Amino acid sequence: MTKLLSLSEAVSKFVQDGDTVYAAGFTHLIPFAAAHEIIRLGKRDLVLARATPDLIYDQMVAANCARKVIFSYMGNPGVGSLRIVRSAIEQGKLEWEEYSHFGMITRLQAGASGLPFLPMNQTGATDLEKVNPHIKRIPDPYGGKDVIVVPALNPDVAIVHVQRADSDGNAQLWGIIGEQKEAAFAAKKVILTAEEIVDQAVIRSDPNRTMIPGIIVSAVCRVPHASHPSYAQGYYDRDNDFYLQWDKTGESSANVRAWLDEWVYGVKDRNDYWEKLGRETHKRLEVKPRYSDKINYGSY
Repeated sequence: MTKLLSLSEAVSKFVQDGDTVYAAGFTHLIPFAAAHEIIRLGKRDLVLARATPDLIYDQMVAANCARKVIFSYMGNPGVGSLRIVRSAIEQGKLEWEEYSHFGMITRLQAGASGLPFLPMNQTGATDLEKVNPHIKRIPDPYGGKDVIVVPALNPDVAIVHVQRADSDGNAQLWGIIGEQKEAAFAAKKVILTAEEIVDQAVIRSDPNRTMIPGIIVSAVCRVPHASHPSYAQGYYDRDNDFYLQWDKTGESSANVRAWLDEWVYGVKDRNDYWEKLGRETHKRLEVKPRYSDKINYGSY
C-alpha cells in the first residue's frame, strides 16, 4: 500500500484523541500545517510534547486540542512568552511537565534506543528536580558522582517536516537539524510532511542527507509551505513579522478565536492558507540566491 496520503487523511488515520503527539523541528521545519489540520479535525485531550513549544502549541492549546504539555524551553522565540499556554498553565487548565533542553532530547534518545531511561550529567537546573518527579538521581555504579536519569519518551505520533522525501518516506533535510531523527525513531507512528515528493533516484543520489528512513514512516504527505511562519532552508524564509504579530494576537482570547476562524477553520488546506497570505508575503519570504550559489567551483 502507498504511504502517500493527503495531510487530512494522515491526521485522521494516525492521530487519535488522547495521543501523545511530538511535533519536531528546532526553529526550522516546524510542522505548522499538520498542527492546523489537527485543529480543523477537532482532535482533543492530546499530550503535546516538544522541546520548544513555539507558536505551534500556543495555537493548538488555544483551539482546545490539549490536556497537557511536555516541554523544555517555552516561548515565542525572540519575542517573549507564549501567552496562551502560559495563561492556561497558570489557571490550572493545562497539565505540564518541564525538562531542560538536554533532558528532553535525552528522553527521545532513550525512546529511540529502546531503553527505559538514560543517564545525563548533573545540570544547573536543579529546581526542575523539585517540581518534576520524573527527573531522578541515581548513584554512579562505577563510583563517581550521582547522575541524572530521565525516562524514555515514546510518542504515539511524531510529526516531522522535511525538504524532500520519496513516496516510501525516505526523507532528507538540511540546514538547522533539530530532534527530527530522534523523535521519528522514538515514536510509534510517524507522519511526514514534505516540501517536495521526489523520485527515489534523487534520494539515493545524496544519501548523507537522508535522516529518516521510510521503514519507520507511516504516512508521507506533500505539503509545500507547511512550516510557515517557521522556515524551510532553501525554500522560504522565517516570517519574523508573524511572530511579532502573534504576541499581540495572544493578548486577547477574542483575537485568538478570530485568528483561528480566519486562518485555520476558514481555509480548506495549506494551499488555501498560502494563497491567502498573498503575493506581498510570498515575495518577502522568497529565498534570495546566496553568494555561494553564484560561485563556479570548477575542478581541482
